[in-house]
Amino acid sequence: MKHTIAIANQKGGVGKTTTSINLCAALAISGKSVLLIDLDPQANATSGLSIEPQGATIYECLMDRRLVDKVILPTDISGLSIVASKGDLVGAEIELSNLPDRQTILKSVLDGIVAYDFIIIDCPPAFGLLTINALVAASDLIIPVQCEYYAMEGLGRLLGNVERIRESFNPELAIQGIVLTMYDSRINLSRQVQDEIRGFFADKVFQTVIPRNVALAEAPSHGKPVLSYNAASSGAKAYLDLAKEILRNGKESVR
Repeated sequence: MKHTIAIANQKGGVGKTTTSINLCAALAISGKSVLLIDLDPQANATSGLSIEPQGATIYECLMDRRLVDKVILPTDISGLSIVASKGDLVGAEIELSNLPDRQTILKSVLDGIVAYDFIIIDCPPAFGLLTINALVAASDLIIPVQCEYYAMEGLGRLLGNVERIRESFNPELAIQGIVLTMYDSRINLSRQVQDEIRGFFADKVFQTVIPRNVALAEAPSHGKPVLSYNAASSGAKAYLDLAKEILRNGKESVR
């Protein structure tokens, strides 16, 4: 069964792309076939895997209804492929806005993809038509939340928008979990934020916590997931643990 997971949060700088790249790599290393959809005009997931798209990207899939399987690119990670992004995707919000099926285009181009165990969608930080398309297409949602001040900012609005997506387009959309990122056990605030989020959201929070880690910060500049850049790092081990938690269904999706 194919799992389509959107990685989203309306707040920037929470580790969405880091989580998208490294969760994909961890799932692939665990033996699963994975397709990463870079739906962010900044294209950081694309560059973070050393991909330089020369042909069609996710933009053409959305604008021309081109089949995704025609623009899939391999990566250096066995089992992991990507549909790349580039800067022209920034205009998609405006171009999509006049189309009658503007919220469901991504779902229509992904529905025919059956060759993967997981499709992971890296969403932009703004809750616009691109993110709406991702949530309409997804079966599950993972929300990265950084263990820093203002961690809850945007989270309430996102959950409200998720409920609207369920009511209007995708009643089966489930929250697979909140993943805590940028955690530093030496800092009181990190511990306090973790306690607050676990206290408020309880079983919606993954047990795995992603630490603040030098290797995680350095890996994108080398165009590699942290599992390729420094497999012994705490960041690499954390994303492997997150993949294992997802695979063993220790975190049931909740609505």
